[in-house]
Amino acid sequence: MLLVLSEEHKEHLSFLPRVDSAVVGEFGRIALEFLRRGSSPKIYEGAARKLCVPVETVQRGVEGLMYLMTESSKHMISKVDFLDSVLVLGFGEELNQILLQLYLQHHSEIRSILSQLPSNLPGYHNLEWRLDVQLASRAIRQQVVPVLTMRLLLTGGGDGTGELSRRVLQTDPGTLLHLISTLEGALAAIKTNHARRIFRNIK
Repeated sequence: MLLVLSEEHKEHLSFLPRVDSAVVGEFGRIALEFLRRGSSPKIYEGAARKLCVPVETVQRGVEGLMYLMTESSKHMISKVDFLDSVLVLGFGEELNQILLQLYLQHHSEIRSILSQLPSNLPGYHNLEWRLDVQLASRAIRQQVVPVLTMRLLLTGGGDGTGELSRRVLQTDPGTLLHLISTLEGALAAIKTNHARRIFRNIK
């Protein structure tokens, strides 16, 4: 999977090639502190004084780097996909490798931090299913009509109640197999070189 970076995000990260590798590493540390404890204007001001740049430039750079790291960690993208994703930024090989190392070193911690943040979206908890087969009806004495009934249990999201919500779904095996096949085809297609080229050129 490749990340699609917006023009605004690219602009925020455009500051990184103008500083040395040690500063990029420091920006990565600040971005992690941002995730752990929240934003700190004093840290931005101190870094801006050292680099002789506006505070807003440092803040955008850190926030852009944080977004890159969190989205990469959230989707658990591979080394190759990460490098392909940052390729559109036009950075040199050395900077790309620095960003890759930041991601590889901290992605587990970032995922752990993200898992503790409240979410407004429901999450998967469990799936129960039952296969029913109708063998006859009043109109037709002999028939085989399979129906798959599923009960999807979801966590409540960020409401703090911890209660589960339930969704009951019904389908026939043929439709379910078609759905599985379509999703597997989409996952395979997104890994092709053609799809990678398209993602690189999306604006």
